[in-house]
Amino acid sequence: MNNTAKKATLWGLFGNIVLFILKIFVGIVYNSISVISDSINSLTDIITSVILFISVKVSAKRADEGHPFGHHRAEPIAGLIVAILMGILGFEIIKAAVDRLIIGGGMIKGVAPMMVMGFTLILKSYLYVYTKKANKGINSPALLATAIDHRNDVLISIGVLIGLGGAYLGYVFLDPIVGLIIGLWIIYSGYNVGVDNVRFLMGSAPSPELMEKIKKISLGVKDVKGLNDVRAHYVGVLLQVEVHIEVSRKLTIYRAHHIGDNVQSKVENLEEVDRAFVHIDPVK
Repeated sequence: MNNTAKKATLWGLFGNIVLFILKIFVGIVYNSISVISDSINSLTDIITSVILFISVKVSAKRADEGHPFGHHRAEPIAGLIVAILMGILGFEIIKAAVDRLIIGGGMIKGVAPMMVMGFTLILKSYLYVYTKKANKGINSPALLATAIDHRNDVLISIGVLIGLGGAYLGYVFLDPIVGLIIGLWIIYSGYNVGVDNVRFLMGSAPSPELMEKIKKISLGVKDVKGLNDVRAHYVGVLLQVEVHIEVSRKLTIYRAHHIGDNVQSKVENLEEVDRAFVHIDPVK
C-alpha cells in the first residue's frame, strides 16, 4: 500500500473511531435505536478498515517457499470475515429495532442526536471527497471500496436525521424503523462483500469482456497466427492467465520463445493480471 492510500485509509479509520464514540454515547443516553444502529455501522467500518489494512500488507508480501504464488488470498479471506461479521451485527440491529416496535418505548427528545448526525454527514462527505481524490492515479480497489462506503454512510446519515426529526416531532416509530432499515442495509452490504470474496477464493473466471481483451492483446503480437485456448482464474484478487498461441513451425526455437515472451509481457501489463503463462503451439 503506497503512502497516499495508507494516509487515506488511516484518516478514514480515525474518522470512524471518532464517530463511533460520539454516536454510541449519544445513542445510549437518548435511547435512540437509529443512532445506536448507525454507531454499529461505524464499528463495522472500523473493523473493516483494520482487517483490510492488515490483509493488504500480508497480500503484498513476496512469494516464498510456502506460498510460491504469493499471499494474494489474504484480502478475500479478510473480506469474507468482514461479511460474516456484518451479517451478525445487522441481525442484532434488526432484532433490537423490531423489539422496540413491538414492546414500545421511545427515544428521549433532544437536539444532541441530530447534531451528532449532522457532524457525521459533514465528516463523511469530506472523507468521501478526500478518498476519491486520493484514489486518482492509483486505482486501488481497497480505496475505491472505502470511498463508496463513505458515500453510503452519507446516505445513511440523511436517513437517520429524517428519523430523528420525525421522532422529535412526536413520530417516535420513525426511530426504530430507520434502525431496521440500517440493519437490513448492513446485511445486504455484507452479502455483496461475501459473494465477491467467495468468487475470488473459488478461483472464478474473470468477466467475458476482460477475456476478450486478453485474447485481442495476444492476437495483436507480431507472428501470432491464432489462439488455441485462453483460460484465466483469480488467485486472491489478482488474475492468472494461461494462453496457448499458434506460431509457424518454421520459426526457430529462439524466435518462438521471443514471441511467447512478448505475449506474456503485454498480457501482464494489464492492471488486473498478476501472471501470464504462455504455451506455444506450432502450426503450418
